Amino acid sequence: MLSSTCILGCFEISEQCLAVLNSFEAFKKDEREDVQKKTFTKWINSQFAKTRRSPIDDLFTDLCDGRRLLELLEVLVGHELVKERGFTRVHSLNNVNRALQILQKNNVDLVNIGGADIVDGNHKLTLGLIWSIILHWQVKDVMKDVMADLQQTNSEKILLSWVRQSLKNYKDLNVVNFSSSWADGFAFNALIHSHRPELFSWSVVEQQENPIERLYHAFSVAEKSLGIDRLLDPEDVATIHPDKKSIIMYVTSLFKVLPHGVSLEAIQEVETLPRATVTKEEHVLYQTQQRYSQQITVSVAQSRVRSPSPSYKPRFKSYAFTQAAYVKTPEQQRKFLTAQSPDRPDELRASQSPLPQGLNELESYQSALEEVLTWLLSAEDGLQAQPPISSLVEEVKEQFHTHEGYMVELTSHQGSVGRVLKAGSVLLSGGQLTDDEEREVREQMNLLNSRWEHLRVASMERQSRLHEVLMDLQHQQLKQLSDWLDMTEIRIKRMGSQPLGPELDDIKRQIEEQKLLQEDLELEQVRVNSLTHMVVVVDENSGDGATAALEEKLQNLGERWAAICKWTEERWVLLQKILLCWQNFSEEQLLFDSWLTQKEELVQSIQRSGTNDPNEVAANLRKLAILKADLELKRQTMDKLCSLVQDLLSNIKSKEASGKLEAKLEKFAQRWDKLVQSLQLTSTKFSTTVTTSQSEITHTTMATTVTKVTTNQKKMVKHTKEGMSTPPPQKKRQIVVDSELRKRFDVDFTEIHSFMTRSEAVLQNPEFSISRKEGSVADLYEKVLAIDREKPEKFRKLQEATRSAQALVDQLTSDGQNSEDIQQAAQQLRARWVDFCALLAERLAWLAYQTKVLAFYNLFGQLEQAVATAENWLKLQSPPACEPEPLRIQLERCR
Repeated sequence: MLSSTCILGCFEISEQCLAVLNSFEAFKKDEREDVQKKTFTKWINSQFAKTRRSPIDDLFTDLCDGRRLLELLEVLVGHELVKERGFTRVHSLNNVNRALQILQKNNVDLVNIGGADIVDGNHKLTLGLIWSIILHWQVKDVMKDVMADLQQTNSEKILLSWVRQSLKNYKDLNVVNFSSSWADGFAFNALIHSHRPELFSWSVVEQQENPIERLYHAFSVAEKSLGIDRLLDPEDVATIHPDKKSIIMYVTSLFKVLPHGVSLEAIQEVETLPRATVTKEEHVLYQTQQRYSQQITVSVAQSRVRSPSPSYKPRFKSYAFTQAAYVKTPEQQRKFLTAQSPDRPDELRASQSPLPQGLNELESYQSALEEVLTWLLSAEDGLQAQPPISSLVEEVKEQFHTHEGYMVELTSHQGSVGRVLKAGSVLLSGGQLTDDEEREVREQMNLLNSRWEHLRVASMERQSRLHEVLMDLQHQQLKQLSDWLDMTEIRIKRMGSQPLGPELDDIKRQIEEQKLLQEDLELEQVRVNSLTHMVVVVDENSGDGATAALEEKLQNLGERWAAICKWTEERWVLLQKILLCWQNFSEEQLLFDSWLTQKEELVQSIQRSGTNDPNEVAANLRKLAILKADLELKRQTMDKLCSLVQDLLSNIKSKEASGKLEAKLEKFAQRWDKLVQSLQLTSTKFSTTVTTSQSEITHTTMATTVTKVTTNQKKMVKHTKEGMSTPPPQKKRQIVVDSELRKRFDVDFTEIHSFMTRSEAVLQNPEFSISRKEGSVADLYEKVLAIDREKPEKFRKLQEATRSAQALVDQLTSDGQNSEDIQQAAQQLRARWVDFCALLAERLAWLAYQTKVLAFYNLFGQLEQAVATAENWLKLQSPPACEPEPLRIQLERCR
């Protein structure tokens, strides 16, 4: 037996407030019926439009004679129905009864609906009749195949399973019903976008400021692109509790035109949804209770009812972490809650429903007590059903947020517990109870108070434990990230201190080392993503000051992470640029070296030839003239080599590399001069065998050529050395505004440039310059297709970066600061994107063409092989026979 001495605290609503809340409840009920009338009327008119019938204006009056009801059934069953010609009540009853008989034959569920109810215009039953028709032909008929495959009979459960399965990638959406979950418009848009993402960009929906805009957008897209009639009005949906039947009817229309595969796992998930889900209207409900209630104390015994925490509010803050920094953000809330005015009737829902009327006080008390105990049992089951606290930070975050909602639910039901206890205290103080009844009521009150207190303490203990575990895990994550940043900063300092090059193999080795660093960054990004929304427990006594040190630490870690990402990206771009220049230089120098060797051997062979044969002398002079012309053309190669060396040295800035490259250029220059001198001497030697005039012309021309070529080469070598000795100074970094906009722009800017740099390394592969007649380009094709598949996501990032840049420019302009660097960076990013897209399109076209070329030559080779085989076979055959029978046999072989 529980102690019978306690002091109980409860909430009491004044009669004036109860009257206001009751009037609001009545208004809400009428509004829902009005919404159903409007929605059902639109659905009926959409059916009539299929057969070009005239629409109805008023659902209740136009259906009361039964004629339009039979016309509706004609559209649904597909054949004409007999109607009474008269317009008396008897004729109307006959028409309606005939319609009800047809519905019964089609297995439409009709409960307590008679012909007289429809003829008399009973609003509730008329709406019930139309809903039964919609449920049969609009809902169950559309879903019958899926219901049969899954062996399910609950169409609403299947429809909710389909919705949740379609929205599984939209993490901020949790659709748990066909009412409040759809009020803000996100669910409608996400349902369409999940199956038809090409119809609109999700960012468009996220930027819309209120539920009306989002609902209007969803209904417009569904009407224009999916052919779904606009059965709902945004104003009717954007309420705290939209009409469930209207929502189901519209979602079924979407189910009909969109892919509707439903898995058993999705249905099982719906079946295991918690019985008590905290919804937006419950938050408003709690606010309403606080606004219209006052607290009193009733002396009965020696205990009191306490809420889980006074004026309970979520006790956490969220922090968003990006590559630029940790950025403190407000708690993510749907704008729907704040957009509603607290004085509107559709926001106010009386949580403290009065005790049932028409019963005596004891029966009313017992009825309310049973209702509260039922809820309390459900709440206890809900707390016990919560899983053990995990050791994984993401799971603990989810448990934390779930329990926050659970605590809000407890607070919202505190008033119900208080009202039951107050009713019991009134009974005890009234003196109208017998001793047994008084003892029973007192025991019931003690039991209710004890169970409530136990539930409150248990929920608070779990909340404290979740706080403790979550903070510990998050601090471990921060420590791990800080240690990783320390090691990586040492690593990049070592890598940065090493000179680039000086040989091509050294550059390739440094690129491989850079790839390892980038892979480590991608792995660490997993931990960074885990810190996207960090939960920080705010102690009630410390306030906002408790988070100052943590915010500073997060900011510091974010800046270090951003610096590492930026350094890695810049070094990767530089290494790729150097590699490309060095590969071009290597190819050019090999070709030039081969050309010089060939020409040197040619001059030596001419020198060894005799001068006695005039024809041979003339031929050698022609070879020397051709070689002279080649020298004039080859000067461009020397210019190109000097330019490539200058580009390399301006990026490498290495004395060792500079010395080696200069030595290579000097060696080429010496070989060039030697070749020119040999050409001049050989030309002089052979010119003595021809006329004096020819000798003079040849000698003058060769001297001019040698002088010109030698002078140009010396100038180029000198210019190269001067260019290498004074590399262009680096452009000073401009001081940027330390704002979240700039950090977000930097992150997107770096990511897009990184994507284009990696992609261009593939798209500028030398293989694209080789026209193939055999082999395969499948591997190269797959790499380019992977880039093309990734391009839409990066284009979205480009749009975000452009918007961030514009917002940042506006901010800087309003502050009177210079924004030219932001504008220039954005313009350069867009210009590079255009060039990149053009290059990608060009490579895709080349690959498609090359694939066709390879296919052609493959078929051509098969054809040649077949022809060769046939020719060989013919060569082995004997001559045509003279006799008919052997000739017939030979003819059959040929066939």
